[in-house]
Amino acid sequence: MIRFNWKRWSAVTLSGVLLGTAVTTLVPTSAAWAQARALPDFADLVEQASPSVVNIRTLEKISPRQGPGGQMDPDMLEFFRRFGLPMPNVPRQTPPRNHGQPQDEEQPRGVGSGFILTADGMIMTNAHVVDGADEVIVTLTDKREFKAKIIGADKRSDVAVVKIEATGLPAVKVGDVGRLRVGEWVVAIGSPFGLENTVTAGIVSAKQRDTGDYLPFIQTDVAINPGNSGGPLLNMRGEVVGINSQIYSRSGGSMGISFAIPMDEAVRVSEQLRANGRVTRGRIGVQIDQVTKEVAESIGLGKPQGALVRAVEAGAPADKAGVEAGDIIIKFDGKPVEKSSDLPRMVGSTKPGTKSKLTVFRRGSTKELNVVIAEIEPDKPLVKTTDKPGKSPKTSAAQSIGLVVSDLNETARKELQVKGGVQVDSAADAAARAGLREGDVIMAVANTAVANVKDFETVVAGLDKSKPINVLFRRGEWSQYTVIRPSK
Repeated sequence: MIRFNWKRWSAVTLSGVLLGTAVTTLVPTSAAWAQARALPDFADLVEQASPSVVNIRTLEKISPRQGPGGQMDPDMLEFFRRFGLPMPNVPRQTPPRNHGQPQDEEQPRGVGSGFILTADGMIMTNAHVVDGADEVIVTLTDKREFKAKIIGADKRSDVAVVKIEATGLPAVKVGDVGRLRVGEWVVAIGSPFGLENTVTAGIVSAKQRDTGDYLPFIQTDVAINPGNSGGPLLNMRGEVVGINSQIYSRSGGSMGISFAIPMDEAVRVSEQLRANGRVTRGRIGVQIDQVTKEVAESIGLGKPQGALVRAVEAGAPADKAGVEAGDIIIKFDGKPVEKSSDLPRMVGSTKPGTKSKLTVFRRGSTKELNVVIAEIEPDKPLVKTTDKPGKSPKTSAAQSIGLVVSDLNETARKELQVKGGVQVDSAADAAARAGLREGDVIMAVANTAVANVKDFETVVAGLDKSKPINVLFRRGEWSQYTVIRPSK
């Protein structure tokens, strides 16, 4: 039996060894040597940036009567809470009987990371790190500990600012996210599982990654684990370009896909938190969806762009401006809306009270609408109809595309907040294949609004049934497009 020392033979070819042939040594090319020399050394930037990174522990006060729900390690608490896993049942010791008034107990709640934003003690971290905490403890690299005050936390962006009473602290340098390139080396420093000042490295995998309503994330393959949350993502110049916030994981551990909040967005949020303790965002009151290539081609939009309005909140700025369900918002204040996720960011960053202009694509043509931005508030649920309109006789034009439709009664129109449309009583053949079903409300066919069955019949009768037909319909709270294709 022939045994190989893989460490020793890793740089030679082994294909001819078993056949008794000569062994050939691989000689690295000049390009390979150049690449080896170009491999990054992170030691200097870590030495420079590490003093600005802090460990954050949070505590919560729990009454002995209600119990803390188990004595669990704070790192594990962070693990289960952050990744949405069910809390395990952990046996807890029965507290000693106290004949006096029971005292609240401070229990570990979680661990995270942060970094020093200003020399006078402003520290940036994730909102989820400090959310629900009764006490926040910040530990510096020199082992000094401080109780921190939460200046503000914004759950939508997952950015928080806390303050400790200290001066002369080593603040981070903020980098230019616009200069960050996909493939560039980046470094994370934090406290994964409570292991302070742990350094991991990788590359930028993607930019402008849509995983949230208000922030386009930086995607990396840097190893990020529970406890890294809130720590800095650094470029090779030692500048902070992001805040490590999320990971994609099937197991709860790092799988090579992590997300960081871009620092330019985080700074804007932090400035509002430091000034007002909260973040003010604009809203216009629409529910939106993406525009697919199929829908864009069928309605004459040309290419998939903009944000499809699926519902308009009654009395909201968009409603007052004349925006309708089925509109596609293609510009906001003259700036193109390339994809649906662009719109919430554009509107959200606009100061409430500002007069803005919307460009919408509606049934084959564009319209300019003026809207006054309002301040964001919790979403209001749209009213769902429970009444079922009376059925009308079957109609020939509708049947030709597999539909049986009826008029909407006045009650249904008010509850659905629509001006017109027809109720789908049954869908078969081409209509069923397009996804239409009983209870849907058709509001437009082939870019033409239909107020009732008569309108619907007139429009459908004049269509070429051998070509795809775009249909705008309402299902519950949502408006959307589908395409009815001819039978082959």
